[in-house]
Formats: sequence, structure tokens, C-alpha cells
Amino acid sequence: MPARIVLVRHGETEWSATGRHTGRTDIPLTGEGRAMARALGARLAKAPWNGLPEAVVLTSPLDRARETCALAGFGDRAVDRPELLEWDYGQYEGRTGADIRATDHPGWLIWRDGVPGGEKLSDVAARVDAFLADLNDEHGVPEADTTVMHCADRDVVLFAHGHLLRILTARWLGLPPEFAQRFKLGTAALCVLSWEYGAPAVEVWNDLSHLEGLKH
Repeated sequence: MPARIVLVRHGETEWSATGRHTGRTDIPLTGEGRAMARALGARLAKAPWNGLPEAVVLTSPLDRARETCALAGFGDRAVDRPELLEWDYGQYEGRTGADIRATDHPGWLIWRDGVPGGEKLSDVAARVDAFLADLNDEHGVPEADTTVMHCADRDVVLFAHGHLLRILTARWLGLPPEFAQRFKLGTAALCVLSWEYGAPAVEVWNDLSHLEGLKH
């Protein structure tokens, strides 16, 4: 089992800044998003993190996550994991919740009503569950080339997306995926999942202190 799971949501994109649902569309970071990623990297380079030299680093294959990872200083040792892709929003891709409620589905709530033509919440939870089972397996996390990256008793750093990381956290705690609605998560936020007396726990959540002084 990993010692800790460090979660990083990618930096700002044009769509995240305007509340548009961004699933599989490969939107780059804005200039502000790149500044966020560098600020995060500067924080993780200092004590008590010291660059997390022994950590396993995994990232969503989408550019906004990979660029955040690289700008934070972890790109040279990151491994893509397709399980970390964001929720596929189907027909609601690129649209805001306010627009969907006004024109398609009054009172729409993604956690309850889902998305037409996209993934079900239960499907996202299932791939998150499989991913967490890999992390907790004593044999480690398999890379794309089938070599084994051992993560037992090591920190694991994940660069991924807002809804995906919220669902992962709910499932880490053994909660239904719908509970992810309760976990607000900003862009370039830092979170830590760990253990309390052998039980999965949240150690840090939605920490944005490294972004103080940035215009956002």
C-alpha cells in the first residue's frame, strides 16, 4: 500500500475558468494555469516535500494534466495512466451547468442525473476502484511496458482532474461515488490521502496556499 497519495488537480484552462465541463477535450493550460503549476512545483521542491524524490508519479494522459506535471518538475518521471482521465461528459462536454439547467434539464445535477452519451458515474467509480486496487497491491503499479513500478510504502503523486480526483477520494474513504459532490476542489489544488490507525483518511484537502499572490 502507498504511504500517501498526493493529489494535484491540473492548473487553469480557458474552460475551467468559465465553468465549462471539460472531459476528454484536450484543452491547454492558460498562462495563469502555467503559473499555478510552477508555483505548485516550487512548493513541492521545498521542505517538507523536498521534491518527493522517491515518489511514484502518475498522470492523466491529457495535456492539461501532463503540462501541470511537467511544469511542477515531475514530468521526467511521470507515467501516463488512462484510468486518470476525466469523466467523459458526452453531450454535455464544453457546456456549463447553468446552460444545461436553462436549456436541457431544469434542476440538473451531474451527481444525480448523469450525462447523456457519456460515462455513468458508476463507470467512473469502477475504473477508480480498479486503479486504487493496483496501488494497494503489494506487487506495485504496472507501467505500459509491463515492468513493475513498486509503490508499497512509497508516496504516489497523481496529476489529474477535478471530478475524477473527487470520486477517487470518495472511493478511497469507502464512500459511494455520489459523496464526491461534497469535496470542492480548485485548479492546481494540493491534497493528500493517507492513513489513520490503518484506515484510509484525508490528511490535506484543497490546499491552495501556494497560489497566494497569483492573479486568479
